[in-house]
Formats: sequence, C-alpha cells, structure tokens
Amino acid sequence: MSAPVRATASVPELVAEQATRTPHALAVTDGSTTLTYAELIASARRLAGELAGRGVRPGSAVGLLAARSARLVVAQLAVWWAGAHSVPLDPAYPAVRTAEMIADSGAVLVLGDKALLAEARLTSGPTLELTEDGAAALSDGPSPALAPTGTERLAVVFYTSGSTGRPKGVQVPHRALTALVTAADGIALAPGHRVLFHSPLTFDASTFELWAPLATGAAVAVSPADRPTGEELARDAERFGVTHAFLTTALFHHLAARRSRLFGVLRTLVTGGEVVSPEHAGTVLRAFPWLELVNAYGPTEATTFTTLHPVSPQDCAAGPLPIGRPFGGARVTVLDDRLRPVPAGVQGELWIGGDRLALGYLGQPELTADRFRELPGLGRMYRSGDLAVERPDGVVEFHGRADHQVKVRGFRIEPGETEHALLRLPEVAEAAVVVRRAGHEDAALTAFVVPAEGHRPAGELLRSRLAERLPAHLVPTAWAVLDRLPLTGSGKVDRRALAEHGSDAVAAPEHGAALRPLTPIEEAVAASWSRALERPVTDPAADFLAEGGHSLLALWVVDDLREDLGVELTLAEFFDHPTLTAQAALVERALLAAVPAALPTTVEDPR
Repeated sequence: MSAPVRATASVPELVAEQATRTPHALAVTDGSTTLTYAELIASARRLAGELAGRGVRPGSAVGLLAARSARLVVAQLAVWWAGAHSVPLDPAYPAVRTAEMIADSGAVLVLGDKALLAEARLTSGPTLELTEDGAAALSDGPSPALAPTGTERLAVVFYTSGSTGRPKGVQVPHRALTALVTAADGIALAPGHRVLFHSPLTFDASTFELWAPLATGAAVAVSPADRPTGEELARDAERFGVTHAFLTTALFHHLAARRSRLFGVLRTLVTGGEVVSPEHAGTVLRAFPWLELVNAYGPTEATTFTTLHPVSPQDCAAGPLPIGRPFGGARVTVLDDRLRPVPAGVQGELWIGGDRLALGYLGQPELTADRFRELPGLGRMYRSGDLAVERPDGVVEFHGRADHQVKVRGFRIEPGETEHALLRLPEVAEAAVVVRRAGHEDAALTAFVVPAEGHRPAGELLRSRLAERLPAHLVPTAWAVLDRLPLTGSGKVDRRALAEHGSDAVAAPEHGAALRPLTPIEEAVAASWSRALERPVTDPAADFLAEGGHSLLALWVVDDLREDLGVELTLAEFFDHPTLTAQAALVERALLAAVPAALPTTVEDPR
C-alpha cells in the first residue's frame, strides 16, 4: 500500500519525499533514458545548482523548450528546486510566437534542447542546453537544497489564446498543482502504475501526466515521438506497460472509431476537452469492458481537471455524457446573469472556486478582475464562460459556451486572436473567424476576410502569413473572401450567418496549369486525403494544410496508409512532406524498403 501524500506540500517536496521512501523505484522512462526516483532527484538538484549559478533565483521565470523526454522532466523539477517557475514553450510554435511568450513572461533564461533553441533563434536572453540526462553542462559544485516553494508561490505559466490578440499567461500556483495530484477523490494512482506522458508541455493535461504519478510513487512513461500517431501511442503503451492515460476528446474519438488496441492495454483512460460522443464511449466500453473511462472537464484557470465523471454503459445509452462532480478541493456553482444560483435542472453559467484556481493572468489585471471575482457567500470564483446544468444528484452537464470561445481538437481558441492577426496584414481590411462544423470531430476555423483596396489575397497566402506568427491550431483551414461582412440589426458581425456560410467554405487553392495524371501511388495517397478532407483531391501539387487539413485529419491519413498499404509514416514525416507528390514519394520509398533483399525490385515486362 502506498504511503499517504501530504496535501500541504508542494509537488517538488512530494517527489523528494517519494524518493526518500522508494529511492530505487522507477520514476521516468522514455525508452532511451530510465531514471529511478533517487536518480531523478539527484539530476534535478545538480541542474538546479547550475540554474542558480546562471542567475535563476526564487521567483524567476524560466522557459522550457525541449522535446518530450526524461530530461524534460528533470528540467521542470530543477526549475522548481531552484525556487523558480516554468514557462512551457512548444517546439511547434513559430519563432515569433515563442519570442513573444518569453518576453511577456519575463523569463531570465530558457532551458532546452540544443537543436530546438537554435531553431527558435533566441537572441534576446541567455539559454542553457540540456544533455540526455537533463544535467546540462554542469559544474562540480555542491547540489543545493530545495528552495522554498510555498504552496502559494507560482509554479507554472500556461499561455492560452486571448480574445484581444494577446495570449493570456495563466499563473498556476504550487497550491493548485498539489490539490490536483493529491486529491483522494480524483484519479487513483499508486506504486506500480505507469502514466503515459504524450501531451505537449504547453497543454495543462501534462500536469496530470507528469506530477500525479511522481507525487504518488507511480512512474511516467514518456512517448518520445514529436507528434505520436495512434499506432505509436499503442506501441508505447505496450512496451512501457502503461496503465493510465489521458486523451483529448478528438483523439479519443479517432482511436475509438478504429478500436485501437491502446484501450486494451490500459486500466484507466481519462478523456476531455470537448463533448464526448456517447456512441464512441459505448463502443470502447463494449469492446474493452474492464477499462475505466473517465470524462474530465476543466479550464486551465482551474488547473487541468475540475470535474470527473466515470462513464458507464448506461450513460452511453442515455444521451449526452455529463461532466460529473468537482473533486480535489474544487467547487462549482451554476449562476444566472445576475450572479444568483439557479435551481437544479436550470441552465446557467458555470463558476468555479476552490483551492485549484489560478492566481490570475500575468500582466493583465483588468482581465483578471473580470474573470476572477469575489462573490458574496461564495468567495473567489472563476467565470468559466461555459453553460451548464446541475442535476438534482449534483452531477453537472455541459451545455455549450456563453461567448465566442471555441474548442477545436482540444485546443481552447479565442477567434479574436486570429482576427487581430489577420487585421495586421496589409491585404486585409476586415476579418471574422468562426468554427466550421462546430461540435464535429473535424471542426475547423474558417476565416472570412474583406480585402483591402487594391488587393485580392488568396487563402493560401494569408494562411502562410499567419503560420509565421501563430500556432497551427489558431490558423484557419478554410477561407472565404467577401465584399462585406454580414451584420446583425445592432450592427455587430453576424457570426451565425457566417457559420452557416462557412459550412460551404473550402480551402481551394487555384491551380492554373492543367493537371497531370496521378501515379498509382499518388492515387492511393489521394484516396486517403479525399476520405479525410471529404472531397476529391486530384492535384499532385496539392498541399495538405492548404487543402484544409490539420493534425487530427493527418492522423486519419497516416492510419489509412498503414492499413491500406502497410506503410508506417510518423506525423513528423507527414508534415515535413505536405504535398501529395512528396508524400507519395515517401510512401514509395517505404514500400521499396520493405521488399526482401532477395527479390528483385523491378520486373521486366514479359511482352
């Protein structure tokens, strides 16, 4: 039986205590590096000493820019050991976006992988390169003791999309992380369990994947692929003996539709981020009846998960799945527009309180005051913007948004941020961004632009310009050029009319030259693209992203190619070769490489 964890300790203190109890137990593995708890703490302490020597002090911000790996876990722990807080940076983000986040956070140093630091072109401040064990270029000086990390001190700043065009830095304190990972009524973890770490560090689900196991004596199994496919996740789960995992709703739906063998490996699967399909959940529970499936809900401002609901076959037959009850010190209240509690069964806006609330938004006091409020009789509460109904039994149901914020493939998106970026382009006079096929697995952003005088920009040009500044999930995949934006009677942009229009909008680059016939392999790849994009693809020069593709649709194509042709492509290879011709060449090389050496690779025509 595992020892009880202290709910008053910070996460680094909890990990250190676990290392004292079970120093030789497995803590982290990524397939290349394996660390026991004692080794994890020793590496983190040495790196913390180097950070202190580089000017990192309690209260400092340190950027983290590294691939998912054991060394990344060491780096995060070392930042806390030095008394600083981390600013996770996504290697997939454009260099401009990364530089903006570093500047906004006030990071005194960026810690990361040599190649990623070079790609990010960081020139405005100091950097420190990690080695395979996370130790960097260390001095031989003594390892420091754990710096004070009181539970009210800042632990991490997560950047989320902002409606004003400026990302919001959500300040998560140690208190909130501790409440999440020590919750007795949360996801039960114990020594012997292994949790899959496959989310980007910039995604708040990574706090559960990393620190819930390490605070409770379990182990972290790192999926090292840059953007793992469903097949790679299943293989990682099998080779590491993973027992628990989190999947975004979109990824869960994708794997459920294919009845991925990943589900057969797990004991517990947590999913969340969007509305979970009862049909997909029912399919998984019928095929894998031993699996504990948990529907999770929660904004970053309330630290990862606020409510949990164990999903039963009866839930799947009854209709939309509830998001459950609060846990781990969280509180939820459904209020009307005058901030009065509504009766059970009546829809209102969901407000969240309790120990896991963020401190606010970094450097944005007005926004903090608007979203985090002291309410009479309720204390400090966060206005989620989500509509909800609380049932008489206390279980909460999600009923959509009260504002324009959307979720696309698990990412929280403020369309206003993309609109602001579009309006900075000289070719654009007006812009509005809505979600096409909202609520569906293939939901995607659609941009409607009114061109500036003398311009008639193509969607592909605008997409490439935005991709230089914004993360991929904030770049629209469908485009329409209008003479004017439709308005409501009050003079505001009619987003409902645009959403209806958007169902017909497609990203269709113009191709002036006559198209050559596709080769047989190009036809096979085009067939997979066409199924994913839901329209014919016939141009060998077609670009997957320009055609409206995105990461989830890419997963579908990769899985199709594996099942239809027996070819294994990684998502990194897929996006490095985004045109139909390039992917077909990649597939052809893989097919030729699979031919046994004893057999000829070409056969003469007997005629």
